[in-house]
Amino acid sequence: MGAVTARRSRRRIGSLLILATALGAATALAVAFDFPPRDIAILVATAAVASAVAGGVGGLALRRLRSRPARVQTMTVALSSVLVTATGVVTAALAMFISFHDLVLLFVVLIVASGVAFGAAWQLGDDIGAGAEQVGAYARTMVGSDGHVAAERAPAVTGPGELAALAGGLADVSRRLEESQRRERALESSRRELIAWVSHDLRAPLATIRAMAEALDDGMVDDDAAVKRYHSQIRTDAERLTALVDDLFELSRINSGSLRLGREKVDLCDAVADALAGASAAADLKGVKVIERLGALPPIEVSARECCRALDNLLDNAIRHTPAGGTVAVRAGAADGAAVLHIEDQCGGIPEADLPRVFDIAFRGDEARQRDDRGGGLGLAISRGLIEAHAGSLAVANAAGGCRFTVRLPAAGRR
Repeated sequence: MGAVTARRSRRRIGSLLILATALGAATALAVAFDFPPRDIAILVATAAVASAVAGGVGGLALRRLRSRPARVQTMTVALSSVLVTATGVVTAALAMFISFHDLVLLFVVLIVASGVAFGAAWQLGDDIGAGAEQVGAYARTMVGSDGHVAAERAPAVTGPGELAALAGGLADVSRRLEESQRRERALESSRRELIAWVSHDLRAPLATIRAMAEALDDGMVDDDAAVKRYHSQIRTDAERLTALVDDLFELSRINSGSLRLGREKVDLCDAVADALAGASAAADLKGVKVIERLGALPPIEVSARECCRALDNLLDNAIRHTPAGGTVAVRAGAADGAAVLHIEDQCGGIPEADLPRVFDIAFRGDEARQRDDRGGGLGLAISRGLIEAHAGSLAVANAAGGCRFTVRLPAAGRR
């Protein structure tokens, strides 16, 4: 409402400025040709009053015709202009006692000029109407019958530049809506896939825990070694469920934007060392060798918990998919004012078609990787979210015999 009021005020001020300019120009022209001051005053005042009356009538007519087609409105504007001119000329002529012959000549010129004005107004109104129809037709094709937005190039609009700008704005909105719908469909597909994976990963350990608990309650297992094995399996599955729930909680914080980096800051070298120390046990258990080649890193501080978890997930993924006897190489150094960390495994590589989806929620790739993946397919998605929360980036590419995950974190003062 405030914007509308301000626009009306600017419009009134502009109209008054135009009127004042016209009166000043008319007075200056009369003075330049040495008209008597009294005649100038009479001429200007008479023409101004008569033109104001005619202009008021034309303005009222235009206001009542606001809902009519543009052609009618432009013709009304042209007619109002002609009436204003004619009224000013006639009243000024009568006031200055111009002869009837001269008055007829003025009307001849006025009629010819009016014909040109009406033709131009008709053409302008027709252009505006055609442009409005083009914009309307384009707007109707933006949304299909299935509700999907179809981003099409804005048509070449006939008429004023405002209509062309409106078509361009609609095209931009259409592109953004289409992109939003595409992201929404991708998120919906990812959500369904996540629910399917989580349901599967919850069902298996829960079924095992329930079966073993019932066996223990019914006394079907009385051997101490078997009882101990059952207890150990129940604990293992419970820890697996806990880890899955923790991953889901962490992922929900990342996707909802409520993730807050911890207050405890550590040097990136220390975070890498802690992650390597935690991964060494799993690597030794599987028979995978971890090679460290850490160079000098630029000064950078990261949130201990979040950064270590991201690196833990990456190392766990590399070790889990590297066969026994293989090698996981960790290299770190500085490049272009950023700390760069490479984690290379020997998983055999990922199909090129699957590379863009590696960081998608619940993505596990081909069947071989699915059988070897004990998690919920959330680790890499969580790692990317945590790294990006530090203003960094995480990328993946196939390397010789495996994959290379690259973590890039900006140095202090470059975020």
